[in-house]
Amino acid sequence: MVKQIQDVSWEATEYIARGHNAWWYLGLFLVTAAFSALAVFIKSWTFLILIILSAITLLVYTIRPPRKIKYELMRDGLKEDDRLHKYEEFRAFGILKEENNFSAVLIPKKRFGLQVKVYFPEGSGEAIVDALGARLPMEEVKLDILDKIVNFLRI
Repeated sequence: MVKQIQDVSWEATEYIARGHNAWWYLGLFLVTAAFSALAVFIKSWTFLILIILSAITLLVYTIRPPRKIKYELMRDGLKEDDRLHKYEEFRAFGILKEENNFSAVLIPKKRFGLQVKVYFPEGSGEAIVDALGARLPMEEVKLDILDKIVNFLRI
């Protein structure tokens, strides 16, 4: 007899909000000013515009609080608000713990496909792992170099 896996749903933030102090903003300003000066020195106006737009985007992104997203593990896939990620798109999943936050990482089949990373409360972890484990094999996952840089920069 095959065990029937129940749908699992939960709410979590879309990313971990990291606080920024005045030194972080000063560092952003100084790096932006240095790259802007370099762009003016080499007379690359496109690079200057790119630097300024990147700094503004990063500033807006860090100030905006993370949204609450409703997740649901269903028979067909992971539903993220109104978007469905089908299990067929992924070859495996893994669990990451960053500081005191847990996340499930869905690993894509396609070589250059994007991972789907969803945070969940610790109390829901067992049900989420059971539901994912019934549909995908579990693999050990580690933070990649980009995740490490993002964590270091507190973005």
